[in-house]
Amino acid sequence: MSPLGNTVLGIMVSLSSYRSVLSRPGTLRFSLTGLVARLPISMTGLGIVLLVQAATDSYGVAGAVSAAFAVANAVVAIVMGRLVDRLGQGVVLAAASVVYGVSMVALVVAVEAEWPIALTYVAAALAGAALPPIGSCVRARWSYVLQQPAEVQTAFALEAVFDECVFIIGPILVAVLATNISPVLGLGVAIFAGVFGSLAFAAQRGTEPPAHPHDRSTGVRQPMPWRTVVPLAVVCLALGILFGAAEVTTVAFSDEHGHKGWAGGLLAIWALGSLLAGVVSGAVASRTGPAVRVRWGAFGMACAMAPLYFVDSFALMAALLLVGGVAIAPTMIATLSLTERTVPVSRLTEGMAIMHTGIVAGVAPGATISGFVVDHSGASTAYLVSLAAGVVAALAAQAVPRGDLPEGDAPDLPTPTTLVEPIR
Repeated sequence: MSPLGNTVLGIMVSLSSYRSVLSRPGTLRFSLTGLVARLPISMTGLGIVLLVQAATDSYGVAGAVSAAFAVANAVVAIVMGRLVDRLGQGVVLAAASVVYGVSMVALVVAVEAEWPIALTYVAAALAGAALPPIGSCVRARWSYVLQQPAEVQTAFALEAVFDECVFIIGPILVAVLATNISPVLGLGVAIFAGVFGSLAFAAQRGTEPPAHPHDRSTGVRQPMPWRTVVPLAVVCLALGILFGAAEVTTVAFSDEHGHKGWAGGLLAIWALGSLLAGVVSGAVASRTGPAVRVRWGAFGMACAMAPLYFVDSFALMAALLLVGGVAIAPTMIATLSLTERTVPVSRLTEGMAIMHTGIVAGVAPGATISGFVVDHSGASTAYLVSLAAGVVAALAAQAVPRGDLPEGDAPDLPTPTTLVEPIR
């Protein structure tokens, strides 16, 4: 067969991995609705900034309101994940989406009607606390529906690709709507996607994992494997710092080189590298377990940040970010795959929420620290903040327990016995 034929055959085989997991009853539907419901993750913070800044003419106030939303989300996300495990996705997500929608509408009204700013902060905090943990819930559903670890890896890779799509499409959409039509419309789309996407996701009971109520009579809960969870959470926190720092630094780098308008393009190129790597990770069966991939992925993230301090060319920076982005999705896929394999089923959403919270909690300090360095030493030096965070992630990954099994030899996952009947 010709090289071209081999390439085409390889692509067809790769795509068959995704086609296989999406052919399961109900999976395509919950994955797509989960994609829509996740849009507020990348839209709400920026939408709040654009809305409040337009009304108050203050980026400081706008940033503070957005921070209230983000901090509340980070603080409550783990508790929300625990509630999902105990009460079930349908009940918790439906209630949370309604509270999120009402709180966001209250925020918009408070800003537009010029109510006391304290009410705006309260509304933002309530909305952040109630933001449905769709990313964790989608992955918990995949873990429930699929039985083979290799299939779960493919599904997690698909969700990683969707995550990248969310963070590419969301900010562009809210910015275009807010700047060309109305800040209220930009935020309104995020509210609509969050509420109706979450309700549509919650309504799909056929693929919903069973609830695991806490038995108060015995007081016994399945233990969380903290020896694995804590190092993974530190990896996620460090990567969150890396992401937040790199985003701010890249904007400053573009500004210093007279191409501030292209900052979004550089970040999109970075995300594109991650998206492409995510597609490949899901299509190719790995011969190493997720713990090994976490260690190599975190090391790769640190290495990707190392040369950026020395770059003085806009084109070279774009190329290095594209290559550096290749390490992002595989690292996150491996981190969540290892979480899925080690955390008890009854606490899986909570475990996933810990990882997502680590990333979210790291973004704000990373952005703040890098902004301080940019002001005092310039963008090139600020890339060292991302490098330092990458080194911390690599060191934390070394603390993940060894003895990882290859994917093919992984322990059996719980069988989704409720799926033997057709899903309606």
